Amino acid sequence: MAAATVGFIGLDESSLVLAAKLINSGYSVKAHEELLPSVDEFVKIGGLRCATASVAVKGVAALVLLITYPDQLTNIIFSQDGALKGLSKDAPIIIYSTISPVYIQKLEKNLAESLGTAYIVDIYVSKAVSDAMNGKTMIISSGRSDAIAKAQPILNAMCDRLHIFEGELGAGSKVKLVNELLEGIHFVASVEAISLGAQAGIHPWILYDIISNAAGNSWVFKNHIPKLLRGNQTKNHFLNTFLQNLGIVLDMAKSLTFPLPLLAVAYQQLLAGASQSRGVDDDSTLIKIVLKSKTVSRVGFIGLGAMGFGMASHLIKSNFVVTGYDVYKPTLSRFENLGGLIGSSPAEVSKEAEILVIMVTNEAQAESALYGDLGAVSVLPPGASIILSSTVSPAFISQLERRLKNENKNLKLIDAPVSGGVKRASDGTLTIMASGTDEALEHAGSILSALSEKLYVLRGGCGAGSGVKMVNQLLAGVHIASAAEAMAFGARLGLNSKLLFDVLTHCVGTSWMFENRVPHMVNNDYTPLSALDIFVKDLGIVTRECSSRRVPLHIATVAHQLFLSGSAAGWGRIDDSAVVKVYEALTGVKVEGKLAALNKESLLKSLPSEWPFDLTDDICRLEKLNSKTLVVLDDDPTGTQTVHDIDVLTEWNIESLVEQFRTKPSCFFILTNSRALSSEKATALITSICRNLQSAANLVEHTEYTVVLRGDSTLRGHFPEEADAAVSVLGEMDAWIICPFFLQGGRYTINDIHYVAEDMRLVPAGDTEFAKDAAFGYKCSNLREWVEEKTGGRILASSVVSISIELLRKGGPDAVFEHLCSLPKGSVCIVNAASERDVAVFAAGMIQAEQKGKRFLCRTAASFVSARVGIIPKAPITPVDLGIDKESSGGLIIVGSYVPKTTKQVEELKIHCSSTISSIEISVDKLAMKSLEEREEEIHRAAELADIFLGACKDTLIMTSRELITGKTPSESLDINFKVSSALVEIVRKITTRPRYILAKGGITSSDIATKALEAKRAKIVGQALAGVPLWQLGTESRHPGVPYIVFPGNVGDNKALADVVKSWARPIRSSTKQLLLNAEKGKYAIGAFNVYNLEGIEAVVAAAEELRSPAILQIHPSALKQGGIPLVACCISAAKQARVPITVHFDHGNSKKELVEVLQLDLDSVMVDGSELNFTENITYTKFVTNLAHAKGILVEAELGRLSGTEDELTVEDYEAKLTDIGQAQEFIDETGIDALAVCIGNVHGKYPASGPKLRLDLLKDLHDLCSKNGVCLVLHGASGLPEELVKECIKHGVRKFNVNTEVRKAYMDSLSNPRKDLVHVMASAKEAMKVVIAEKMHLFGSAGKA
Repeated sequence: MAAATVGFIGLDESSLVLAAKLINSGYSVKAHEELLPSVDEFVKIGGLRCATASVAVKGVAALVLLITYPDQLTNIIFSQDGALKGLSKDAPIIIYSTISPVYIQKLEKNLAESLGTAYIVDIYVSKAVSDAMNGKTMIISSGRSDAIAKAQPILNAMCDRLHIFEGELGAGSKVKLVNELLEGIHFVASVEAISLGAQAGIHPWILYDIISNAAGNSWVFKNHIPKLLRGNQTKNHFLNTFLQNLGIVLDMAKSLTFPLPLLAVAYQQLLAGASQSRGVDDDSTLIKIVLKSKTVSRVGFIGLGAMGFGMASHLIKSNFVVTGYDVYKPTLSRFENLGGLIGSSPAEVSKEAEILVIMVTNEAQAESALYGDLGAVSVLPPGASIILSSTVSPAFISQLERRLKNENKNLKLIDAPVSGGVKRASDGTLTIMASGTDEALEHAGSILSALSEKLYVLRGGCGAGSGVKMVNQLLAGVHIASAAEAMAFGARLGLNSKLLFDVLTHCVGTSWMFENRVPHMVNNDYTPLSALDIFVKDLGIVTRECSSRRVPLHIATVAHQLFLSGSAAGWGRIDDSAVVKVYEALTGVKVEGKLAALNKESLLKSLPSEWPFDLTDDICRLEKLNSKTLVVLDDDPTGTQTVHDIDVLTEWNIESLVEQFRTKPSCFFILTNSRALSSEKATALITSICRNLQSAANLVEHTEYTVVLRGDSTLRGHFPEEADAAVSVLGEMDAWIICPFFLQGGRYTINDIHYVAEDMRLVPAGDTEFAKDAAFGYKCSNLREWVEEKTGGRILASSVVSISIELLRKGGPDAVFEHLCSLPKGSVCIVNAASERDVAVFAAGMIQAEQKGKRFLCRTAASFVSARVGIIPKAPITPVDLGIDKESSGGLIIVGSYVPKTTKQVEELKIHCSSTISSIEISVDKLAMKSLEEREEEIHRAAELADIFLGACKDTLIMTSRELITGKTPSESLDINFKVSSALVEIVRKITTRPRYILAKGGITSSDIATKALEAKRAKIVGQALAGVPLWQLGTESRHPGVPYIVFPGNVGDNKALADVVKSWARPIRSSTKQLLLNAEKGKYAIGAFNVYNLEGIEAVVAAAEELRSPAILQIHPSALKQGGIPLVACCISAAKQARVPITVHFDHGNSKKELVEVLQLDLDSVMVDGSELNFTENITYTKFVTNLAHAKGILVEAELGRLSGTEDELTVEDYEAKLTDIGQAQEFIDETGIDALAVCIGNVHGKYPASGPKLRLDLLKDLHDLCSKNGVCLVLHGASGLPEELVKECIKHGVRKFNVNTEVRKAYMDSLSNPRKDLVHVMASAKEAMKVVIAEKMHLFGSAGKA
């Protein structure tokens, strides 16, 4: 919209008000109107008169049409000099009319055919009547979302409150129908109520004064009844207007086949002239305050239901001694816990009571409490007073008063029915209508006063109060039933129930019961605050009275039938608002306005196709031209979850910011951790940071920046406080941008509703556990309404604009640019998004708008940041990428987050990683609620254990206990969070062992650990450890420079996500022998397989391997297994698991099938099948049998072809038995057996070589290597002890990848024993060191040193 000019065609009293508001808001307004009085008034307020319609519409940003009959549409729009001639095709047409929506829909279709598109919005204008908005202008608008978006700034300027029904045109007319339905029913019900009261002998003005302050009140009752009583209501005009309006409503219902029984009978009463009233002098015998009252020490209370419990508990708070009784035992326990006394029967409660209050459901229960078994009357002390607050008939009261007199105990009766609901009962703010003798009223005065805000004392003796209560209940019951009829009718008309309720609370159709009960219907919450059966009883009293007094009460009788229908259907015990279910069951409509969870796949498929172009390159190009740095103030560290290669600052002094700005970054983060602070501290912090940003930018030439307040994608955090703080420093923005979309977390915004993905469903955010957050809870899922909720009504939902998915996907960046540029300064704009492409389209349009000088403040989730700076996603980072995959120290996992998702993820972590992690649970109760000594002891215990576990190379989990402890207020909850978080900081600070990596779970936790425990002042965002899980590398100034720091948000990932990350970052698992040999083949070196016999040998191999960073194999010979047994194997396996380098366990020379089968059950990594003493065919059969079993368990198999001479572990092969490996048999042997490694005989021997030295056939070795390498089989050479170094190197060169070493290591061990030592431990240490020296020499020789 190039110009802020609005055109009007047609002017009346209401549209003049709209035009005046536009002019006062800075718009230029011009109009075409034939009637001079309206034109003159228009010119007076500053409007410009136009001679023709075409002139009035030329160049306007929007056109407002006043239409009173359908033919005008064609004449005004399509005539030769009509509006269509000069109207821009992008200008919205706002139609203000009372004609049928059908005609407006037809116009929309015709204009779309003529112009290619049409932006039509229809409006209904009215004056609000609610206390909050009395007399202010209210607009109800409807239309397509794109039309509403274009018209919204104009609509907001024209009214004090805007209600938007997106979708089909005609919502305003439909709301008008529903409002008139309520008004008509309420009017007739009000007349019935006054008539019944008059017949019961109650002065009409007394009734009016009481009921206008009670639950039976409505706007119609309060405003029309005085006119009727004074006789100044113009009867014929009034009735004719009602009849005309209600006839239209009934016709619409008939066309929709929808029953409106209450309205139908109201219409018939109006037709019959049943509303008869005459003026009454304004005199009253009403007394509103009891001036005298006697001191009461003991009170009995029978009936602790919803109302009774509230009343009795308030009396306790008011320092009365109250003894209570109820048939429901759990209620008695609750009452006792509040400080009340309890009795086991009405008699026990009453025997010492000066005042007995009875608050039971009906007459039968009252009779039982007073005169039944163990009843109250027989034991009440003389002179006691009975306050009967149950709703009963006046006849019951009169009869009861006579019976009490016959007791001759001077028992006094006060008839004191109450009104106001459960909350008012517990607050002591009920409306009470009391009647009785002066003595009785004075005696009970202190009790009545304590329970009431409005106490009406009625003359006329007992029964007058019940008479008033009966009339009040007539109106209350009718108003609940009429609310049900109205909301069901609105649902049938296709109106959004929640929006309809919001509108009607400001209209003449509202009532106390409408405003109180409809939220139950809309939320589908029928928790019984007042059961439906109560109105079956109360309206039953009304119908009996109308019969006995011959007063026809048509509306009340039909309402009673509706409640009876509900009770008959089985809904009697749930809330009385469930009477709406009668309409739902009859018609199939659903009044529930609560947003439904939707099928994710179906909803996403229903959206238009994405914008077809990848905008990453365009955004990068625009970003360079824009030259604005994106400064992200992150309220916890998890906001870095979509970016990489970007800096994070944890300090924000001017010097640090100047240094950062000088690098001309496209983006950087400042970690504020403000979500962990109180609102006041967060405001002060953002204000301080923004001032420093401003100062730093001024010191660096050509520095401009845009601030993003990165918040939680589930809408938690300090909004609008942080935005207000930023604006207070940076100045007013053209718009606040709200964009909580976050793909990796499953957060989508569609049609302004923010959803959280749970499995295959999209759940409205307001219905998730995140909305119940103790500090940042909320109710609304619609982001417009969320803004209004969080700002406390300062920013109305109707004033919030949005960018739809349709605009993003059909209009692209240019449409976003135009929309942003058209917004009034200071707007709040919601960004809908269901894909990262949607956010990229918005970002591209936003950058264009910034280039035109527009300034924005963004409140967004993480996805917006990466889209805004054009970051290309990259795969999750692994330990291999960082070069730490071979490190063996333990990782440190810290869990502080309390969201249910985190708790589930921790449970899965313990299940899937129980064998690899050590857990330490710290008690939140001790940290936050107990003494300082207990807190310090718990911190010390956790830190000490963590150091031990990490030192033992165990990944260590430190987690807070999972029971959520909250305070009574949000600030108390934040204080508890602070105590827990600060304790985690202290624990981590006390840990001295450097972890392999650190993972912090939860936003507040990860921030505090980084900044306070690890003292990081800056970090580099390397990427993500998992989608949505940021990975930082800590700066050089931190306590653990370069240690990877995984920032795991509390609400990201599925239940297994935490376990998946921990497993992928776990300390390297025990390598397989196969992998060791394959690595050796690639690296052209060999692995030493060292025979071990005891713990010293095992430790010698591991120590040498760790010292030299060399892989190694612990090798067990059958003779060693015979001596050491399973404990020796277990020691080898445990040592291999705990080692900081790859070490495997191998069983050598298995020449017994039985023995090998047993060994395969022992979790070894590889075995040697030794069938060398067998003939070739038998060797194949034997080896193949074992290989099949081993491979089924993932165990590598080594076999021997040929036979070595010599002695090993007392097993000797004579020279004449030895034979070289036959190259001709090797291929067949490999093919038939499927082995992984081949031990060859090329002249090598077990034990010592002859004096003449070894004579190895290297030519044969070369041929064997060529053969084996083609088949993926590694070469092994036994008998390495005694081989010259050069010959070993030649063997490695010719393909040997595993050398068996035994003799030289054994000799070193035996030699060490010849030197006497003082103690056995010294012997062990000496032997270990001697063997380690030999082993280390071999590792160097084999070339494996430094290869781990």
